[in-house]
Formats: sequence, structure tokens, C-alpha cells
Amino acid sequence: MTRPIRIGLQLQPQQQPDYGVIRDTVLRAEDAGVDIVFNWDHFYPLYGDPDGAHFECWTMLGAWAEQTERVEIGALVTGGGYRNPDLLADMARTVDHISGGRLILGIGSGWFEKDYDEYGYEFGTKGSRLDLLAEYMPRIVNRLGKLNPQPTRHIPILIGGGGPKKTLPMVAKYADIWHSFGEMETHAEKSEILAQRCADAGRRPEEIERSTSWPGAEAAPSYVDLGITQFTVGVGGPDYDLDELREAIAWRDENSAPPLTGLS
Repeated sequence: MTRPIRIGLQLQPQQQPDYGVIRDTVLRAEDAGVDIVFNWDHFYPLYGDPDGAHFECWTMLGAWAEQTERVEIGALVTGGGYRNPDLLADMARTVDHISGGRLILGIGSGWFEKDYDEYGYEFGTKGSRLDLLAEYMPRIVNRLGKLNPQPTRHIPILIGGGGPKKTLPMVAKYADIWHSFGEMETHAEKSEILAQRCADAGRRPEEIERSTSWPGAEAAPSYVDLGITQFTVGVGGPDYDLDELREAIAWRDENSAPPLTGLS
């Protein structure tokens, strides 16, 4: 299986009180040739003023679904404990239809304690949040299969994280895309574990697209050698400088792999 190199933008909806600037940045990114535009699922900024301007994830994705024409969209990543899983599946199906089949359902266990405390969710422990996500994943998949109308396509599920005992088994069972964190050595180690978990789940590890943060044009080829073909550039407000994104897109265009073949 040969996958094309894809470049994503994580547009972090923080420190910019004028939503129009965010909307225009999405358009600039699409015009520049990006493949995917992500936001994130937080309620407060992660950088800068901790109580600065911030907008909500999924209502924004509905707006992006209408304003864009080509790019895939999604959250990198949805906090698994923030919404009823059946409702989340319905929201994803709806944004899938609004976008004409361009949604990626990115999900993780959540980690930012302020989000939980301020919005009344139980923070618990890392283990309990992962256990909750493991409980929710089959409910999401089951609800997607029951909705009328059905999604326009199989909505790709992206799972972020690399814990060998809890996260990677979920990746092996449910994910179409695995977003990993850390250096190349860490990814190589986790990739071997994921291959074992895929064998346990009866899947081929090659079925899962590999994703990580953009490491720069000099380092990117080494990541591709490890099987990573999706790279995401993160930008925060208020200015949303896209220079690094353009660098990544130019690198993609110079190193494009042939399109997928033999896939339905």
C-alpha cells in the first residue's frame, strides 16, 4: 500500500476574538493547497493568556464544512469525555453531510485539567479517561451504523496518543489514522507495538495511516521512512502566520508519493 504525503494545518482557535480572522485563515490555507484543516477541542487557550479569547470546536467545524470546498476537516483531537458518544457520532455524521464527505473524526482521551474543572467534567486520572474512551468508542461506531441518513462515506477515525496498554489497542481496533507524538525513536518503538496490537485485532498495520506534527523539511524524509505520511503544522492566534505551512506544502509537492492504488 502506497499513501500520498498529506499536509494538515491545526488552526488553534485561541487568542483571537474576531472569528472572521479564523474563517479567513481557513480560506488562506485551502488556497495554499493544504490537505486537511484541523482545530482542537479545548475551551481555554493552551498558550499565552490562559483566559484569553477562545472558540468551541464542533460548532466551528460545521462552519468550516460550509465555507470550504476541497480540504478535509476535523479536530486534532476531540476530547473523548466532553460529549455523549452517541451525540458525538450524530454530530460527526451531520458535519460529514454538510461538508460533502470531508470530515475526519479525530478523538483522544483528553488531558487539559482546566477544561474539565471549568466545564464540570470529572477529570479523574489518565487511566480513567482512557477507560472512558474505550467504553465510548464502540458506542460511537454503533451509532454511526444506526443513523438515518447514513454518513456519506466511512468517516475516517483518527486516534491520538501512544500508550501501549490502552491507547494502541484502541488504535488497532478502531483507527484509520494514528497521530503519534514524540521523536522518531519513540514513534519507531510505538509502531512496533501497534503492529502487535493490530495482529491481535486481526488487522494489517498498513491499513492505518500514520500522522505526526511537522518536523521541518530537513527531518521529514526520515519520518516518511518510518511510514509517516501525514504531517500537521500548528498555528495559534492572534496572527496565524502560515509561512511554515507553505514550507511544508512546498516540501510535499517536491516529494509527492503516487496516489493510492487498489483501494475501494
